Amino acid sequence: MSESRAFPARPFVGASIAVIRGATVLLAARANEPMRGVWTLPGGLVEAGETLAEAALRELTEEVGLTAEVVGVLSPTEIIVRDADGRARHHYVVHPHAALWRGGEPEAGPEALGVRWASLSEVAELPTTPGLVDTLREAFARVDARRAAE
Repeated sequence: MSESRAFPARPFVGASIAVIRGATVLLAARANEPMRGVWTLPGGLVEAGETLAEAALRELTEEVGLTAEVVGVLSPTEIIVRDADGRARHHYVVHPHAALWRGGEPEAGPEALGVRWASLSEVAELPTTPGLVDTLREAFARVDARRAAE
C-alpha cells in the first residue's frame, strides 16, 4: 500500500541527478505538483532495496532517456511545502548526485514538461526548486575536481 504524498506522516526520500555536459547541466520542468512548471534536476523517489545512486540513474533514464556516470553525492535538500495552517502538505528529502553525461539526447517523459541544457548563469534566471543553484555550484565543483584528477 502506498502512502499519500499529500500531508504525509513522514518525509519521502528522493534522489536527483545533476548531469554535467561541458559547461551546462540538464534541467527538467516539473509536470507534477508540487511546483509544476518549475525547473529542477531529474529525479524521484527511492524504491525499497535501491541505493541513492541507483535511484538517481534510474530516474534519469526513465524521465529523459540519458545515461551518465555518477561522480558523487551532494548535500541533501529538504523541500517542505506548507498549507495555510502551517501543516506540511509535502515533505521530501532529496539526495542529489553530480554526474558526467555519457550518452543520449534528452527527451521529456511524462514527468517533465520540458528539458534543456543550461549554464549556471542561465539557471539563476529561471524559476527553480529551492536550493537548486547552490546544489549546482556544488555539482560543478565536484565534476571539475574529477576532471582535474583525470
